[in-house]
Amino acid sequence: MTPLLELRGVRSGYGAAPVLRDVDLTVEPGEIVALLGANGAGKSTTMLTIGGELRLQAGEVRFGGAPLRGPLHRRARRGITLITEDRALFTNLSVADNLRLGRGPVRAAIELFPELEPLLGRRTGLLSGGEQQMLKVSRALAARPRLLLIDELSLGLAPLVVDRLMDAVVSAARDGAGVLLVEQHAHKALRVASRGYVLCRGAIDLTGSGAELLDRFEDVRRAYLHGDRR
Repeated sequence: MTPLLELRGVRSGYGAAPVLRDVDLTVEPGEIVALLGANGAGKSTTMLTIGGELRLQAGEVRFGGAPLRGPLHRRARRGITLITEDRALFTNLSVADNLRLGRGPVRAAIELFPELEPLLGRRTGLLSGGEQQMLKVSRALAARPRLLLIDELSLGLAPLVVDRLMDAVVSAARDGAGVLLVEQHAHKALRVASRGYVLCRGAIDLTGSGAELLDRFEDVRRAYLHGDRR
């Protein structure tokens, strides 16, 4: 089967110096793949490269078996959604207006997170961090993306909110979306992930199923916290 997303020998970064070094990874339809690593390991760089926000220095990104090119808005038309750690919402607009700017129906977004319905008329900048993240995720999932790229789903959020967001992501994968998930809570990510990759200094250091990486969590923890396994 052709992977939904495939990175082959990817190098990219900021300016001339690469952050990623020969990264290979795949995401299949209907699976959640966790991308873990210490701060500065290259997780966000990977997401921005897949999204078209950073230029490839070497290698190839393929989507549905074909090379993936063009800026993010063109990739979005092919069913790719990138949710970055900054909330990328129009804070002066209402919740309803932010949902209308998405590619999916407002009602579908509300069905995912009914907590948003009484907030539809509220200015988005007045929402809590958790409510803003629900808004962003619901807007993305309402469009039924083929590939969902999520950079730091739970950053700064309460555990109950994180669980709600994780449940929504799991449901999207069950409906057939491929998900690449960058997550600071490695245990939470690996419990829902089919597979995982651990980045260390811009290169893949560990890979395996979610269960295998949980069994090797001491190795994951060392790479995640210290940037190496020594």
